Amino acid sequence: MKALTWIVGIVALAVGLTLAARWNDGYVLLVLPPYRVELSLNLLVVIAVAGFAAGYALMRFVFATLRLPREVRAYRLARRKESAQAALTEALREYFAGRYGRAEKAAAASLELGEQPGLAAVLAARSAHELRAWERRDAYLARAAATAEDDVARIVTEAELLLEAHRHQEALELLRRLPRRHTAALRLELKAQQQARNWEQVLDLVEALRRRNVFDAAQADPVRRVALTENLKRKALDTRALEEAWDKVPASDRTDRRVAAAAALCFIALGGCDKAHRIIENALEAGWDSDMVGLYSECEGGDTVKRIERAETWLKRHPDDAALLLTLGRLCAGQGLWGKAQSYLDASLAIEPTHSAHLAAARLQERLGNAEAARRHYRESLDLALAQLKSVTGGRRRTPL
Repeated sequence: MKALTWIVGIVALAVGLTLAARWNDGYVLLVLPPYRVELSLNLLVVIAVAGFAAGYALMRFVFATLRLPREVRAYRLARRKESAQAALTEALREYFAGRYGRAEKAAAASLELGEQPGLAAVLAARSAHELRAWERRDAYLARAAATAEDDVARIVTEAELLLEAHRHQEALELLRRLPRRHTAALRLELKAQQQARNWEQVLDLVEALRRRNVFDAAQADPVRRVALTENLKRKALDTRALEEAWDKVPASDRTDRRVAAAAALCFIALGGCDKAHRIIENALEAGWDSDMVGLYSECEGGDTVKRIERAETWLKRHPDDAALLLTLGRLCAGQGLWGKAQSYLDASLAIEPTHSAHLAAARLQERLGNAEAARRHYRESLDLALAQLKSVTGGRRRTPL
C-alpha cells in the first residue's frame, strides 16, 4: 500500500510539473560581455535539478571511496571475530565431549584470533592437562595470566589443577586472591584444607558451604565427622586440648560411632578412662556398634563392676554379639571372676572365633595354670592373625595396576 501511494504521488507530481511548464513562457537572460545566453525558465530548472543530482552523486561517490578502507577493515575484524567465536564454541563442545586434542586445537585457534583470549587460554590449558601435556598447559596458563581477562576462571582452573597434583599449599595461596563469597573457591579451598589436614578450617568451610545450600546434610555430615575425628586425634597428646576439642563437638555428632570411637581412644591413651567409658556408653545407647563395644574393656581405670553390670544389660538386647561377649570376658577376668570370664570367652569363640578372643582366652588359661589350653589358644590366635594378614596383603597384590 505504501509503494502504491509513492507511485501515485510521483505520477501526480510529474503531471503537475508538465502542466506548469506548458503554461510557463518565461525565460532567463545571462549576460557575460561579449556573450549573451537566453534560456527558457523550464530548461534552467531542469539543468539546475540535474546539476544538483550530479553533484550529490559525485559527493556520495567521493565519501564512499574515502570510507572504503575503514569499512574493509571493519569487515575483516567482524569475520575474524566470527571465526574466533566459532572456534571457541567448537573447543567447548569438543572438551565436554571428551575429545581433548580437538578441544586444545580449537581453543588455540581462538586464542590466536584474539577473541576472549583469557577464556580460550584457560580452555586450552584444561585440554592440555587432560592430555598430560604439562608444558603446554603451563604456557597456556601463563598466557591467560598475561591477558588479565577473566581472572577468576584462570585462578579457579589453576587451583584445581594444583590440587590434582597435591600441591595444596600453592593452591591455597592462589585461592586467597578470590573473595570468600565465591562458591567455587570455597569448594576448592575445602579440598586444599583437607589435603593440608587443617581440620578446624575444614569444619568452618563445611559449615559455610552448608549455609549456602551447596552441601545438604547427606554431603556435609560425613565430611564434618571425618574432620572432627581427625581433629580429635591431633589433640591426643594434650589432655586439656583434647577436652576443649571434645567440648566443641556438637551433641548430634558425639554419638556418631567414628567420632565417639576416636574420642574414646584418645582419652584412653591419655589415661582418661572414666571420660572414655562415658563416651562409649552414650554412643552405644544411641546406636549399637560391635566394634565400639570392644573399646569398653581397653582401659582398666574406673569402676569395673559397674561396667560389667552395664555390659550385661546390653547383653540382654544383643545376646549373640561376639564382641560384647569378649568385652565381658575381659572385664570379668580383670576383676578376677574367672568362671564368668571363661564362660563369656567360650561363648564369644563359639559365635565368632577371632584372634582377639583366642588371645584373651590364652591369657585367662595362663592365669588359671592351664598351660596346654593356653598354648592351644595362643596357636589359634596366631593362625587367625596370620590368615587375616595374608588376606589383606593378598588383596593388595590382586589390585589391578
